[in-house]
Amino acid sequence: MLWKLQRITLVPIQIIGYSLTLFIGTFIILTITQLFLDVKPLLYQQSNVFKGNSAVISKNISVFKTINKEKIYFTSDELEELEEQVFIKNISKFNTATFKIVAYSEKSENVPVFYTDLFFESIPDKYIDVETEEWTWSSSQDFIPIIVPENYLNLYNFGFAESQGLPVLSKNTISQVEFSLKISGNHKTERFKSKIVGFSNKINSILVPESFLLWANKKFGRVQTTKTNRILIELHNPADEKILEYFNENNYSINKDKLEFSKLVFFFKSALIFVFIIAIIIIVLSVSFILLSINLIIQKNKELILNLYNIGYNHKKIAAFYQIVISAVSLISIISAIVISYFIRNFYLEKFTNLFDFKVGNSNILLFGVLLILILVAMYNWLLIKDIKKIVIPVKEK
Repeated sequence: MLWKLQRITLVPIQIIGYSLTLFIGTFIILTITQLFLDVKPLLYQQSNVFKGNSAVISKNISVFKTINKEKIYFTSDELEELEEQVFIKNISKFNTATFKIVAYSEKSENVPVFYTDLFFESIPDKYIDVETEEWTWSSSQDFIPIIVPENYLNLYNFGFAESQGLPVLSKNTISQVEFSLKISGNHKTERFKSKIVGFSNKINSILVPESFLLWANKKFGRVQTTKTNRILIELHNPADEKILEYFNENNYSINKDKLEFSKLVFFFKSALIFVFIIAIIIIVLSVSFILLSINLIIQKNKELILNLYNIGYNHKKIAAFYQIVISAVSLISIISAIVISYFIRNFYLEKFTNLFDFKVGNSNILLFGVLLILILVAMYNWLLIKDIKKIVIPVKEK
């Protein structure tokens, strides 16, 4: 009888409106949050030149700079000016080898004999996008690890090897091949063992550990101090329009394609945050709407609630009907949102795996959905008991 009396106090359109808005808000939040978690590894792998919002800059080479080579180097004043720019977070110099390097191989059944000149550069290890335990060097060892751009291997396989009738090489194969290095300069010569330990798809240079290059430049280098012709800059915001404007004014060259990709990632993250905030607003409005509706129902049926209390029903039993109704509606809406979010996730993951080298992580949709259910149910139960108690307890005190 209690529930029959209370059931007529509800307005169905209010319950339906709450259910739909809660479903929409929850669906957006669950989908957007899971989408960000799924693509986060892809964004950090592909979004920047190195780790962070970074880019490589150099001076544009003109006919006059080919005559005067000194003009391709950055002066100390120019470096200080770059550090003072508000959009630049940090700058790091590329170190360049100032000695002669020759790579050669011994006669082997698996690897063709080669003999070629090389150049080496280095940057701080934190900017390198290859993770390998072999990327170490000390003066006591005669092995030098090397990282080369991935496009170098592609040029060999699809260009040079094809034209010369040589075998193509996979990353795994070439990483197992050791060769020799002859380093000479400053009237000194030494030989080292070496091999390629990784392939970078972000750094267009032949890299060796910075500790080795600093040591080798001191021992074999033609000059006491190396000059800087390329700089790695870290940016606060790659979408800042002042960046390209500043570099164009100073005739600096910047890898704009990588910077543009960073801009796209920035806008993508901003769009996700914007949609997430909209979803939060929808949920807050839906919760506020149902609480306001229930409060109006309670106030409108205050006399009925008092009569139920007077005939023996305590405030918890009176509130139980509204608690169960709102909790059930919330549960149905959130479960529906969880199911649809799973469907959408499977759809976009299928697309991603076809387009990218994409590793699928664990889903957190169910976890987030359950947390939201627990929060809403606990809040509704507490507020409903509190509202009913405000009406009936004063009667008890008289």
